[in-house]
Amino acid sequence: MNTQTIEFAASSYAAPVSDAGPIVGGRVELQLLTTLKCNLKCTYCSLGVGEVLGSQTELQYDIGQLAAFVERHLAGKEIYVTFYGGEPTLNLDMMQQVMQRFPEFRYQLQTNGTLLDNLPDWMLAKFSNILISIDGGERITDGYRGKGIWRQVIGNLKHVHARVGGTITARVTWGNPDTSFEELDELAAAHEAIDYLYWQFVADEMYGDDSVEKRKQVLVRLVEKFFADTHTLYPLVPLMGIVRNKVLPTRGRELYAGMTQCRVSTHLINVMPSGQIYPCPDMMYAPQMQMGDIQGNWLIRSPLQPTPGMPCEACEAFSWCRRNCMKNLYLGYVKNDLRYRKNVVEPICELVRFLGREIDRHGPHNWFARASLPVRQQITGAEVYEYVEIMP
Repeated sequence: MNTQTIEFAASSYAAPVSDAGPIVGGRVELQLLTTLKCNLKCTYCSLGVGEVLGSQTELQYDIGQLAAFVERHLAGKEIYVTFYGGEPTLNLDMMQQVMQRFPEFRYQLQTNGTLLDNLPDWMLAKFSNILISIDGGERITDGYRGKGIWRQVIGNLKHVHARVGGTITARVTWGNPDTSFEELDELAAAHEAIDYLYWQFVADEMYGDDSVEKRKQVLVRLVEKFFADTHTLYPLVPLMGIVRNKVLPTRGRELYAGMTQCRVSTHLINVMPSGQIYPCPDMMYAPQMQMGDIQGNWLIRSPLQPTPGMPCEACEAFSWCRRNCMKNLYLGYVKNDLRYRKNVVEPICELVRFLGREIDRHGPHNWFARASLPVRQQITGAEVYEYVEIMP
């Protein structure tokens, strides 16, 4: 995202009036930012907006206060925790305390992967999923993250994979338009290190010239390979999720109350080291986005909700996309940032629509009908859907 701070007026946006509680449905993802320190300096880091990255290095609440918050606001919910940062493994002590205090929760780790070899076996065994931030192949990843990072991360993944209780998912921020099919395919096929590949189109002004067309050419090849086999799954989560939503449309709505599949409108809450709570991890620089506080033990409904000004419901992709990224929609259509809308939101929406058309061209219903039972089971109910945004 652009590193220029976006100014907000506190009175500019109000969530729709609703009788629903702060958490919609029976699940809640409690994303705990263990620290805002990071051992890398990725050039596109969204936490650079508003100078969030590095602003909070010490935890200001204790585990007892977290437990009191959980008891008051999340009682009766199925809770899964994602450790996030900064680089969350820089505060390994906090992670250990939480996992020992709440052994019944599910756990995910989102990490750059450089310090994975420091985690004890018992902790690795408790993770349902580990999201590894990587940018594609070696050249592009090292260009964003530093020389040697790609090899270090892939080596670490191979070293720990067998000891992880759940899955490992490569999370690619598709920023560079020169990212190739071969690079993404290499990650998807790295079964000794990675179980799933997920990508998101970068929320930054990187769609000029022919970059959208370059991405479309890669998407054509990814979709073609996905549908080439009905016995073995090509483990690309965005394609899996779109096929699921097209073939089984109720699955695209049930976990998100029909709202955005990035979960920020319904059941994703991000706790900063200060204890302040925000719905979207990319908007923690905006004070009016605060929806709770651990120390104050309060929680309100997410302010990031659909509004009539958002064009989604008239879009051909709405039935399976379900609005994709609420942050992008908010900036483009609530804040009416015309430049952001033109240079970021609209190109991403164009790519998502294109992806849907390419999938339709391959007949997803017929493919699903012919698919082996294990493939159908993964398409229908892979647990990884709960930990990533599904849409790219």
